[in-house]
Amino acid sequence: MPLLTTAITDPNKMIINLVLFGMTQSGKNSAGNILLGSNDFHSSFAPCSVNKDYSLGHSRHLYSFMRRGGHEITLQVQVLDTPGYPHSHLSKKHVKKQVKKALAHHFGQDGLHLTLLVQRADMPLCGQEASSPIQMIQELLGLAWTNYTAILFTHAEKIEESGLSEEEYIQKASDILLTLGNSIHRRCVFQYKKESSLNEQRILILERIMEFIKEKCYQVLTFK
Repeated sequence: MPLLTTAITDPNKMIINLVLFGMTQSGKNSAGNILLGSNDFHSSFAPCSVNKDYSLGHSRHLYSFMRRGGHEITLQVQVLDTPGYPHSHLSKKHVKKQVKKALAHHFGQDGLHLTLLVQRADMPLCGQEASSPIQMIQELLGLAWTNYTAILFTHAEKIEESGLSEEEYIQKASDILLTLGNSIHRRCVFQYKKESSLNEQRILILERIMEFIKEKCYQVLTFK
């Protein structure tokens, strides 16, 4: 059963714990690599689900990433990548059991700061299959899921190419996405594939994620 608590951290250092959910080929592994600033997660095109197990990645330290309480804070990111769901080979029961075990093992004591539902911006979120990762998050996080979930849109450059702003894109979204967005207080972050450096993109995404975490006064979910 997830429990709500406040993370106690070194006044000069903070480790944020994130978990990625999403459908097969949503861009989870690529998103995880950008968050970490590395290539910890295998990322490639495949006609079926790539991951059959969870994996945990650790970033290098980001010195003087932000200030809190008059201190310059060094940030480190931990990302738990989960198998895409629905999975082409694994059952819901198997995936759920794996992820539940991983959450308890890696974030059981230190806690989870945020769940990121990874969704391709160029693919509409509709139908029962698209709702499956959302249901998985709800079942694993319990009633607190709405306060600990955000959407990370990959391939966000497709939004620009269509002539829409991020806000216009959300307004024109499917009913499932609109309902989800309202449930999670419109916490969204967009990942663009641009010529700018990956590190620049990474910093922008992490800054946005930190805004969400600050809104909750750095509270975390712990798992038993």
